[in-house]
Amino acid sequence: AEAMMVCAYAQLVRKGAPFVLGNFLSSMSLKSGAPTFGMPEPVMSNYAIGQLARRLGLPLRCGGSLTASKIEDAQAAYESADSMHSTMLAGAHFVLHAAGWLEGGLCTGFEKLVMDADRLGAYQKVLDKGLDVSDEAFAKDAYGEVGPGGHFLGSAHTIRHYQNAFYEPRLSDSENVESWEEGGAHDMRSRATKRWQQMLKDYEPPAIDPSLKEELESFVSTRKAQLPDAWY
Repeated sequence: AEAMMVCAYAQLVRKGAPFVLGNFLSSMSLKSGAPTFGMPEPVMSNYAIGQLARRLGLPLRCGGSLTASKIEDAQAAYESADSMHSTMLAGAHFVLHAAGWLEGGLCTGFEKLVMDADRLGAYQKVLDKGLDVSDEAFAKDAYGEVGPGGHFLGSAHTIRHYQNAFYEPRLSDSENVESWEEGGAHDMRSRATKRWQQMLKDYEPPAIDPSLKEELESFVSTRKAQLPDAWY
């Protein structure tokens, strides 16, 4: 309601001013008062606010990969997945906290960042591609090519599409347990650590004028010295 009021006021001040319907919803623990995320109530509220935004004809900002967990564990995974999935289905146009969020937004983690990014790739395929119902997608030619008792792995249609038919997450492990053990039995968190460390190692900063870089670094150092230390 307050967002719609602000929108109406903005239009009175400047008719036609661009506006994004911003929304941040969470439930809370009635034992401690702490916010909770990925729960059924904010998930359903995301769907409702999405319908409201479409009714008003406004772009929507809501949700994200939100969790109250302090580390990249199972709680972080299911809370973030439920929260982000409902954000996607609600039709959000702008998501501020899409990756890296931990402890109710009080901190972030490199492992959580790359884990969330992996899921965002899957969500992007859902939003960008949708369900393909073309003749090519239904592989009608493959049914004629492969006879009874045969298999489709070597068909021309499979060869054309095997590289991009399914989303391939960078961090998930879908091998059998023997292969997983031979590879070191790494869990998701250790694989995420390895990935972000490799990304930093491979990173090449964009070219910048040395004098400009020196000026920026000097400004940052000056501001750090001017600002008082905080508990965080």
